[in-house]
Amino acid sequence: MPAALRTSPATLQRVERAAGELSSGATRRMEAAHDWYRALSAEDRSWVGLVAQAGIAAFIAWLREGGDQTPVTADVFGTAPRELTRSITLRQTLDLVRSVVDVVEQDATALAEPGEEQALRESVLRYSREIAFAAAEVYAHAAEARGAWDARLEGLVVDAVLRGEADDSMQSRAAALGWGTTTRVAVVAGSTPEGSPAGVVDGLRRAAERVGVDTLVAVQGRRLVCILGNVQDAMASAREVGDQFGDGPVVVGPTVPHLFAAGRSARAALAGHSCAQAWPEAPRPVAADDLLAERVLIGDAPARALLLDRIWHPLATSGGALLETAASYLETGGGLEGTARLLFVHPNTVRYRLGKIADLTGYQLTDPHDAHTVRIALALGRLSRAVPAAVRYAPPA
Repeated sequence: MPAALRTSPATLQRVERAAGELSSGATRRMEAAHDWYRALSAEDRSWVGLVAQAGIAAFIAWLREGGDQTPVTADVFGTAPRELTRSITLRQTLDLVRSVVDVVEQDATALAEPGEEQALRESVLRYSREIAFAAAEVYAHAAEARGAWDARLEGLVVDAVLRGEADDSMQSRAAALGWGTTTRVAVVAGSTPEGSPAGVVDGLRRAAERVGVDTLVAVQGRRLVCILGNVQDAMASAREVGDQFGDGPVVVGPTVPHLFAAGRSARAALAGHSCAQAWPEAPRPVAADDLLAERVLIGDAPARALLLDRIWHPLATSGGALLETAASYLETGGGLEGTARLLFVHPNTVRYRLGKIADLTGYQLTDPHDAHTVRIALALGRLSRAVPAAVRYAPPA
């Protein structure tokens, strides 16, 4: 600063003698002016007080070493624990800086040698500007470190879900990410788009925030996996975030009650993503349960069990001719007249039975993909009731 604005050794000595009172005055001002300070725990208030003391001590050292000639670094906040950045925000830290500045400015007349009041005030203002930049640096580094740590935790949680390892460690990690009480969870799998992994994750998270759902995201090479939480309609939410995935199918697993049951949704989504190309006309996104036939073709045991439960068993135990009608309709290529002739019934009877089949199973045989799924289910059902080959064939002695 210009020589005319420098503080004299006498003024510096006065400020040094008043350091303790200035720190106490700043603490009193914060307590009177800021609700957030009064709401802090006793431990955090003591740390804030130490930061105020360190700030005043650093101001004195800054004056002694030439003011503007000496940069202010984040070391001013070195006495405070890293956790303090979680307790108070950057805005609140700036409130702290302003409280200290106000106290020093208020006492400038008494602290400065006659004629140096303006110089001391300007020094305080310049220092407050520097300390604000230093505070911003501290919070930027804390946010960066916290973001990196949260990303590692997130990756571990997603990986545990994909492996079906809902153990205590996953529970504690999920709680640290704010997922301890999250309900209605669904897993979405697709390909990874172009761009950096961090950018991909941020884009997907922003899209999810717009529709009010929670997310855990992991980029696993060419595969992008997203766990959606607090969903009301998993398919609707997936449509809203679908543009964040790369080209190709986007598959949505079934909704489960909570994160610790998400392994089932994840297995379905990943299996569906592995075989979705077998259905070129599949919508995007597509429910994993709409890919049961394709999943059976790649050996997915849960899909096989679901097809038997949803199609074969209801038709086989219906007590009517629905199973025979479904088989005949598929064998004749989906014609009412041909099916009626094969069964020796009226075409209206076939039409009525097709409606009953749809009501019972949820599959419309007039839809090509549903018909394909029912055909696979009937084949599985016949195999499940067949006599094992080991019993039917005994090798010669």
